[in-house]
Amino acid sequence: MTASALIAIDWGTTQARAWRLDADGAIRERRAVPLGLRMLRGRPFDAALAELLGPWRGDGAPRLACGMIGSRQGWIEAPYVECPASLASLADRLVETPVGELTIVPGVATVDARGVPDAMRGEETQLLGAVALGESGVLAVLPGTHSKWARVDHGRVVDFATFMTGELYTLLLEHSMLGRVASGVPGDSSGEPFARGVAHGLGPGELAHDLFAARTLALAGELAPDDVAEWLSGLLIGREVRAGLAWAHERGAASGAVRIIANDALADRYESALCDAGMPTEIAADDAAANGLWRIALQAGLTGVRSIGEAVVSDTGRGS
Repeated sequence: MTASALIAIDWGTTQARAWRLDADGAIRERRAVPLGLRMLRGRPFDAALAELLGPWRGDGAPRLACGMIGSRQGWIEAPYVECPASLASLADRLVETPVGELTIVPGVATVDARGVPDAMRGEETQLLGAVALGESGVLAVLPGTHSKWARVDHGRVVDFATFMTGELYTLLLEHSMLGRVASGVPGDSSGEPFARGVAHGLGPGELAHDLFAARTLALAGELAPDDVAEWLSGLLIGREVRAGLAWAHERGAASGAVRIIANDALADRYESALCDAGMPTEIAADDAAANGLWRIALQAGLTGVRSIGEAVVSDTGRGS
């Protein structure tokens, strides 16, 4: 087995993922378990880590983790670094668990134009893994439960904004009357109901009013029950894209392609919505978190490799 230089871990709310990297930053093996913070149910963190690592438990390589494992509800709380957050500032504020099982990357915080704080944990590492260190003026979106829109410039997270799109979608389908008229789950982002929802979301209107259309369109027979979930997904993503682009425009950052950092299913949805909004897109390569953890580990001197350079994991995949 090739010697390990780093065990990189992205430990979130529902999933924990790990990568074994060699001295060139190349990924040699991957592991994933459904043992995010919400799934532990009182299980000790060290036991969950042992399951995540599996046969790697005896590997003597340093372990660097990002994500909610460093939150107040996590193993140990890591600090927040204020924007603009650089690779060096993240590496300077790493924390260790009490017995040294893990080193954890800090989160990143900012304050919006109205003085309201915003925060991320894990996404900062993905951003610094998906954007090359020399790139400037990159606008990126990280879709998910709490989607992030961020500006990245020369290895620094300059600013960002959070949209609770994924969580709102789940709450509406599982705990509101909209779920009672829906009889399907999202599947095809190229389908007509999703596109209709996106168009509605990109247009003028108020979300609290527009959400009710998922019910009334079904009652009027203009939307089949099987299509309600698709239409609602399109509406929420369209409204997020509209707001995210407005946020970026206010900061002079909406002139180039939007880099999408997500798995294939979510990336396709956001790519479709951004295309409908007239925006070019780029899809970040897989394993952005592993690449970001590698760069942070190099900056912090955890691996014994001296040069930061570029990791083997490429920065972008397909573009449009």
